[in-house]
Amino acid sequence: MPQLAIHTGRAFTPLAEIPDALIVVQDGQIRSVGPRAGVQLPPGAREFDARSLAAAPGFVDVHVHGAAGRDVMEGTPQALSAVAECLARHGTTSFLATTVSAGVEGTLRALEGLATAIRVQLPDSPLAGAECLGIHLEGPFLSPARRGVHPSNQLVSPSPATLARFLAAAQGFARVLTLAPELPGAEDTIVAARGAGLITAMGHTDATYDAAMRAIDLGARHAVHVFNAMRPFSHRETGVLGAVLTDARVTAEVIADGVHVDEPALRLLLAAKHSDSVLLVSDGTPATDMPDGNYHLGSIEVTVSGGVSRNREGKIAGSTLTLDRAVRHMASLGVPPGTAIRMASLNPAALLGVETRKGSLAPGADADIVLLDDSLNVKRVFIRGRPIDA
Repeated sequence: MPQLAIHTGRAFTPLAEIPDALIVVQDGQIRSVGPRAGVQLPPGAREFDARSLAAAPGFVDVHVHGAAGRDVMEGTPQALSAVAECLARHGTTSFLATTVSAGVEGTLRALEGLATAIRVQLPDSPLAGAECLGIHLEGPFLSPARRGVHPSNQLVSPSPATLARFLAAAQGFARVLTLAPELPGAEDTIVAARGAGLITAMGHTDATYDAAMRAIDLGARHAVHVFNAMRPFSHRETGVLGAVLTDARVTAEVIADGVHVDEPALRLLLAAKHSDSVLLVSDGTPATDMPDGNYHLGSIEVTVSGGVSRNREGKIAGSTLTLDRAVRHMASLGVPPGTAIRMASLNPAALLGVETRKGSLAPGADADIVLLDDSLNVKRVFIRGRPIDA
């Protein structure tokens, strides 16, 4: 494959900003990146002139339930492909397919289907669109008190034995497990998850500060959609938020759509956590990139009005957010563009342990590149050096 040289007005690596940048791509990987004057154009390379745009790493979304009218719980290559293509148009080049609570048998069926669907894109026959890096199990080990829209009759008590069944069904593709650490059996399950190489996340939880800290000491390292579906912060019993905001071992994901979390809370999160510990996620649902109307999230009926997804009780049910919008929202709050981009790329890649391959513009990384205009709108996307229509 001939080399491709992408010439941009600037590049966010995202650890540095390079003016007048040149990114050389060959065989789906970045070969070199730097100032145009310092990077030799390889003989025969095809140059792509994007000097009016900025380059950024492809976004990595660790919390996606669906998009384009399709739900990952369908567990089919067709559904996963539709989600992947939609995400790619918005600059997300890697993602985790995220389940919703469906009891034991429903979760097993979804995991088996997803594992088969993910294999379809590896590596000789990739799906068009974003790469699915694995599965995020959001439920069914969740708190009834903080279940959000997860059906109460689909929640299950955590146990290592049930987790082992889920892992077998996921066939090596499980990456993140979200649970409520205060539930009976949760601590043993955290230990089992850590032993299996899973990232354990605290979410949909009514945990006290002490319970959250015990979970962190046992190996919990991430917090799911911080502020949402969590025990509220109190100055006398800070709860799980007190642990998340003050413990450097824990990364925090947030849904920055202007609906889930108000601006002061976002500013509090950024002030409490270093920017390299905050991740932007979409919590996207099948209604993402679709008109207002009625949809399903797993077995949950939702209605989207004004771009906001709610269940019959009026509770927010996931989102219609994409990570390009999340980046723009953070930038509108005064967050530097490079920092906002990092929260949507390198930080989630680092959580998953794939930061040498995803989430950065660096030699040896996959050539997942997003070209943005001055307002951070996606204008062009490359996945492993292959252009995707934005």
